[in-house]
Amino acid sequence: MTLAPPTERTERAGPTPGRSRRRPDHGAWFLVLPALIPILVLSVGPLLYGIALAFTDAQSGRTRSTQWIGTLNFRDLLQDTLFWESFRIGLVWAVGVTIPQFVLALGLALLLNERLRLRWLARALAIIPWAMPEVVVGIIWRLVYHPDAGVLNETLRDLGLGDGRDWLTGLATALPAVILVGIWAGMPQTTVVLLAGLQNTPRELHEAAAMDGAGAWRRFRTVTWPALRPIALAVSALNLIWNFNAFALVYVLTAGGPGGRTRLPMLFAYEEAFRYGQFGYAAAMGCVMVALVAVLLALYLVGRLREGGDR
Repeated sequence: MTLAPPTERTERAGPTPGRSRRRPDHGAWFLVLPALIPILVLSVGPLLYGIALAFTDAQSGRTRSTQWIGTLNFRDLLQDTLFWESFRIGLVWAVGVTIPQFVLALGLALLLNERLRLRWLARALAIIPWAMPEVVVGIIWRLVYHPDAGVLNETLRDLGLGDGRDWLTGLATALPAVILVGIWAGMPQTTVVLLAGLQNTPRELHEAAAMDGAGAWRRFRTVTWPALRPIALAVSALNLIWNFNAFALVYVLTAGGPGGRTRLPMLFAYEEAFRYGQFGYAAAMGCVMVALVAVLLALYLVGRLREGGDR
């Protein structure tokens, strides 16, 4: 039996484990760049510029020079009661939209998951508000809430429930009216996500639970909800963040009025920047909101990691 030379045996056996080093594939970066460049230019770049702007006294005007002032904007922000009031309104808006939005979307998803006649048509109609731009949604609901010719007031008059009112300019009704629009506009998106989760739940589990005598509520609690819970937590966290950062819908409906009752933090920062020209101060507000969103995301990720560790 002829033995191969040591060098030949080594080449055939392949590299020794632990000693081989994988060469970096520089060509892969050229495949990533087309997707990475827009993110850097349109997202990361403006974010870093806004953070830097928060530490300056930047204002509108071409002839005015910008000076570095450190944390002065943040110290002023801590004493700005109007901003913190808008922050409170933003939290009320975000929670008031997210929770009913999820509950209604869950009920609609459960209904659309059943074997109903014309189910395809019902699913198509359910996503119409999601397909409409927020500006169009705001204009439509302004017409619905119109004090003289609005559908809502006309219906109340026909039912003998009063002469109607101006819902978007009343101090007590403006925020609830806007929250109702936010629920209606965002519910289809949550419905689609929950419906996808329901369709991934094996029907055999429901059939087995039904054969064991479990009712509809028990099947939901023991079969549907455990499978749907990760998706529900994810979509609720994202909805809370998106609703807190809402701008276009509320701006079209009320522009923050009346008397600041619907002035969300994004609207407050917009007014400071583009109405009063305080770009540095508005950037500081943006930094505070970015920090809040980062905290919410961190809490969500920590919860998911703990849940994965328990498994």
